[in-house]
Amino acid sequence: MTTAPAKPVRTRFAPSPTGYLHLGGARTALYSWAYARHFGGTFVLRIEDTDLERSTPEAVQAIIEGMEWLGLSHDEGPFYQMQRMDRYREVVAQMLEAGTAYHCYSSPEEVEAMRERMREAGEKPRYDGTWRPEPGKTLPAIPEGRKPVVRFKNPLDGEVTWDDFVKGTITIGNKELDDLVIARPDGTPTYNFCVAVDDWDMQISHVLRGDDHVNNTPRQINILRAIGAPLPLYGHLPMILGADGQKMSKRKDAVNVMDYPAQGYLPEAILNYLARLGWSHGDDEVFSMEQVCSWFDGTHLSNSAAQFNIEKLNWLNNHYIKQADNERLAALAQPRMLAAGAVFDGAPALPAVLALMKERVNTVNELADAAMLFYRAPQPDAALMAQHLTDAVKPALAQFAERCATVEWTKEALAAMIKEVLAANGLKMPQMAMPLRLIVTGQLQTPAIDAVLQIFGREAIVARLAKFL
Repeated sequence: MTTAPAKPVRTRFAPSPTGYLHLGGARTALYSWAYARHFGGTFVLRIEDTDLERSTPEAVQAIIEGMEWLGLSHDEGPFYQMQRMDRYREVVAQMLEAGTAYHCYSSPEEVEAMRERMREAGEKPRYDGTWRPEPGKTLPAIPEGRKPVVRFKNPLDGEVTWDDFVKGTITIGNKELDDLVIARPDGTPTYNFCVAVDDWDMQISHVLRGDDHVNNTPRQINILRAIGAPLPLYGHLPMILGADGQKMSKRKDAVNVMDYPAQGYLPEAILNYLARLGWSHGDDEVFSMEQVCSWFDGTHLSNSAAQFNIEKLNWLNNHYIKQADNERLAALAQPRMLAAGAVFDGAPALPAVLALMKERVNTVNELADAAMLFYRAPQPDAALMAQHLTDAVKPALAQFAERCATVEWTKEALAAMIKEVLAANGLKMPQMAMPLRLIVTGQLQTPAIDAVLQIFGREAIVARLAKFL
């Protein structure tokens, strides 16, 4: 995987639309996308929707929206397995004719009874081959009125070995594998069969997916060999663990990618974080997707589970917020602020406010909350006002208010004027800054007071001072 592959690179992301796009799936999509981009290849989006009971149009839309939000654009697709039924039936018919598949009339109850007998005998439970045709074997009489499934005639001996470019060489004996069902009684094909046919038809060269698929890989390899198809290279990524070291779950973790924009995270932060959650490039921690595509050649993938760390994600999101265009941040923050009662008429320009506030926040939501002090009428606590607006400070504030009418309204000029007023009245900065913050914003914690005054503007500051002096 360290040199350019001999054949054109074609990767795929193939989620089942049974729910949202989760973090593990997003990481798989990112790695597949980056690998294709690195080698100038093709990234295919395929929707594996043959699970009719669990697949929904809403889940399809959620997956596509998640991909779009992350910016992981596909070159081909989305292809839907349910729209390829004729092709699957064609291959099933070819396999039946070639003798690599066969009709099985065992009922589900009979198959379960076979497996129970094997469990009792201490053997691995599997289909016992009752209907598997072999030379010289007499098959049972076909039960009247029973529709058969189609089973793949898996090799009985030998092994399936592949060089997994994440986990290394993996070998599984064929005796561990079943004659799996590839078509149900109603003719609809099953998961492993569809995946094998799709990877063949779509000329997929490299399959990156979660290691929960390791047991599917030998089955798919055997099907591909049976239909004379070339084998892709496989890489199985370890799972992402939650902060508690356990498998991430909806109950205790934010695993839905689309929860993150709602919580105020930027897509570049999520992508950067996911890229490092199982892959490395030296000691680099912060990098653009252009850099990921430049570096991601399939090496340096970790074969051990990665642990999700919200503090690390917050650190990255803070970095990208500080780098972000303020107009973009304003478009993200304004809807939340409006919902919280922000009044923008006659208020400071939001991009300028966010430029001042964004240094110390981890999310856009925190940024929106912090910026609210510029967009609602101040309601300082009476006890705090009594504590800080003392008789010793009022003359200095009156002098400050008077000079506000004529001072040049820049941060630098305001800072110089405050120092002059403090010196003339024998005060220290906190003695005047605290009541000034309360009067102007209603709170004691704000960015530098000269910057706050400059953004509010002369008219607003003079009006607010006049209410208290």
